[in-house]
Amino acid sequence: MALIRCNFHSEALGMGTSMTVLLPDPAGAGIGLAGGAPAGDPPVLYLLHGLSDDDTIWTRRTSIERYVAPLGLAVVMPQVGRSFYTDEENGNRYWTFLSEELPEVCRSFFRLSDRREDTFVAGLSMGGYGAVKWALREPGRFAAAASLSGALNVAHRQDHSTHPMDPAVWRTVFGDRTVPGSDDDTVALLERASDDLPALYVACGTEDFLFDDNTRFVETARRRGVPLTVDFSPGDHDWAYWDKKISDVLAWLPLRAPVTRSQ
Repeated sequence: MALIRCNFHSEALGMGTSMTVLLPDPAGAGIGLAGGAPAGDPPVLYLLHGLSDDDTIWTRRTSIERYVAPLGLAVVMPQVGRSFYTDEENGNRYWTFLSEELPEVCRSFFRLSDRREDTFVAGLSMGGYGAVKWALREPGRFAAAASLSGALNVAHRQDHSTHPMDPAVWRTVFGDRTVPGSDDDTVALLERASDDLPALYVACGTEDFLFDDNTRFVETARRRGVPLTVDFSPGDHDWAYWDKKISDVLAWLPLRAPVTRSQ
């Protein structure tokens, strides 16, 4: 794999930002590591970080590079601060950056497939929320979307009795606007979703403080007849859980078979 930390100027944000990118290496792999190269432009996974993290966190806390090496899959990990992947009421336009600018910038910098069947999104915690929101708001873009320990009930997270959202974050991101029922409410988006959704995967540890948020999302999907893969198993809101589950997500993705190489 090629590992790239890319610093660039964002027109949507009006400032410099960064992303970490993994690209399949057509030359093969290193000793002890299988490598895969796709036929044609590689499929891409947009992999989103959580509230306290940045674009480097997946490569620092998991073995994502080793996991994707044999798959012929590119991975794009953008930096969005604590924005909840939203055009902030009192901040910056991170939803516009994510959904409009980032894919175009990536394809201008790197050789990536733009086909729906080759495009995926996943994330953890705040990033799980971002992944599901993006997939539900733009279902025609993705073949599959996955949430690990996602904040999938943000509309009710502010006033949660045991884990309220940081009031400063809430004011910056949402201000005084009404979140329930809006396009920032993933449960409401699911309620009014079309039939042509990408495949959905929801995983959350049963000891996670966001477990109830995830069960409500899953219950809504089942009531509406929306098919999804659910993995509720023992685990907490931590990297031991996410490192394991991202491997499960990669195995679940409907990837075309790469040409595999090893040394």
